[in-house]
Amino acid sequence: MQHYKSVMITQKGPPNVLKVVEHELRSPSAHEVRVRIICTGVGFTDVIMRYGNYIFSPKIPFVPGYEIIGLVDAVGEEVTGVSVGQRIAALTVHGGYSEYIYLPPEELVPVPQELDAVAALSLILNYVTAYQMLYREAHIQPGQTVLITGASGGVGNALLQLGQLEGLKMYGTASKQKYDLVTELGGIPIDYRTQDFVQVLREQEPDGIDAVFDAIGWRSGWRGYRILKPGGKLVSFGQTASVQNSKVNQITGMADFLLPTILNSVPDGKGATFYGITGLYRKNPKPFREDLPKLFELLAMKKINPIIDQVLPLGEAVRANEMVETGRVRGKLVLMCTEE
Repeated sequence: MQHYKSVMITQKGPPNVLKVVEHELRSPSAHEVRVRIICTGVGFTDVIMRYGNYIFSPKIPFVPGYEIIGLVDAVGEEVTGVSVGQRIAALTVHGGYSEYIYLPPEELVPVPQELDAVAALSLILNYVTAYQMLYREAHIQPGQTVLITGASGGVGNALLQLGQLEGLKMYGTASKQKYDLVTELGGIPIDYRTQDFVQVLREQEPDGIDAVFDAIGWRSGWRGYRILKPGGKLVSFGQTASVQNSKVNQITGMADFLLPTILNSVPDGKGATFYGITGLYRKNPKPFREDLPKLFELLAMKKINPIIDQVLPLGEAVRANEMVETGRVRGKLVLMCTEE
């Protein structure tokens, strides 16, 4: 009997609650596809899951891992349109820290053979999030002016790269140490520690800006909303300020979700929304399945270039989580699960 390894969250707590576990490698059921995972990403959502504070987490114990690139290893007898050996991507939400995973075929997106697996992995969560916020939420137009809070983060990097392609004028908040990254990606950095972005933008853009993409939370989003011009839109997508010691403050967390509703009740010609890729994907996976191939095409054309921090073996999942939890990551952190 064959077995495979995964890394499981065995209880709530710090990175050392992650343990390697062996499972029996079973055949897929009639409507399943067995995927051999090549690589998976490690992100801050994994940290929040580990402390038991993420709405889409299953009950502990479970295998984390939000996105994967893999190869179809076996298909169930009722599965059609998927073949063994096919290279695929999936937004798993959990289950990626593993050598194998079982998925329904409708969750698989084909990956072109010529793409690097690690680079392709980087698009699944961060770049689809950025792409959908730009085009499906803000309906951005070439040459517009935007603010990105948390511009040096994974989604911030993606917003900057995609925004460059549209010729956007982009302001981005970041620490002084990461100014070079924001500038390199076409942004105008604002030091969130020493500068007030509202004051800076009122001086630089007195007529207001077209969109704000906010990763921080309700206070930052509310302040960003104030500098929008009529017709502008706030897209909130993060709750960084509501996460303290890897735990979500329930009061400010609720304020993050309620802010767009409150702002939209004001008849000022502006708009606000809270974007969450997982909720939207589970409600309707079609936009994700449409948008990810567009990003694969941009990657193949070398129009986008995901920033990779490190690539580590699956067995170093604890170390990878420590790096993410302490903020020592600049770009995508990847775990290699099996060889391609």
